[in-house]
Amino acid sequence: MGNVVNVFKLRIGMGIMLCALAGVAITPGAALSVWEVFILGFAVFMSSASAGAFNQYFERDLDALMKRTKNRPFVNGTFEEGWFWPSIIGAVLLVSIAAAAYVLNGFVALYVFLGAFFYGIVYTVWLKRRTSLNIVVGGLAGSFAVLAGASAVDPNIPAAPLILAVVLFLWTPPHFWALATALQDDYAAANVPMLPLTVGDSNAAKISLAHTVALVFLSLTPIAFGMGALYFVFAALGGGLFLYRSIQLVQTPTRQMAMKTFKASLLQLMLLLAGAIIDGWTSLPV
Repeated sequence: MGNVVNVFKLRIGMGIMLCALAGVAITPGAALSVWEVFILGFAVFMSSASAGAFNQYFERDLDALMKRTKNRPFVNGTFEEGWFWPSIIGAVLLVSIAAAAYVLNGFVALYVFLGAFFYGIVYTVWLKRRTSLNIVVGGLAGSFAVLAGASAVDPNIPAAPLILAVVLFLWTPPHFWALATALQDDYAAANVPMLPLTVGDSNAAKISLAHTVALVFLSLTPIAFGMGALYFVFAALGGGLFLYRSIQLVQTPTRQMAMKTFKASLLQLMLLLAGAIIDGWTSLPV
């Protein structure tokens, strides 16, 4: 079971699913049924799982060179390469897209597909080994999950979920650059051009701070588009912590501080999504 959780990156899938539920919560409109919410969560979760598994299958050569990934199942021989795993991965993605289209609508299915496509193909295949901008585009996976949730309620997506989608787009790079700074020996060994390796720790920290300032500011603006005080408090608390750690990282661009910044980014995201879901489902009219 642990190998399945590892390969399909199910913990990340849970986070992506929460992004979709946040999109539902903050979109005004007729309430979805329990069945529709379940299918939305299932589709987004399984789509993310398929992209995560494809990432590990495709990157098994890189994973073999990195200390933190060298024991992944496709590297250590627990799971063998061949037709079986790509077939399973493709089937999982197709089922998730079909479920979204049949139970919800075509827009949801499109965003479910695009989330997997941008992470699995655009990021993993096209960009990761070629450019330090890899994770900037790869960060769209979470944004598409928000859009999938919002379009399940209203295909004409209103301002608040659009803003949240942009926030997710801005959040992913500084989150991942902090991790890449903390674990840069791994990326150097695999010759992956993550930003801290191409511009240096100090410059990467400054670029990350610019992203963080923008995303924290933007995360507060949904208060002007129907979100309530509870959302604002959660967003401000999480954003304040992430911003504080990002400033510290600029001042002290060490690997230890980078890991603290990485953890702060995770907490910020959880608070932001929790605030959106709780506030949205308790204050928005239906």
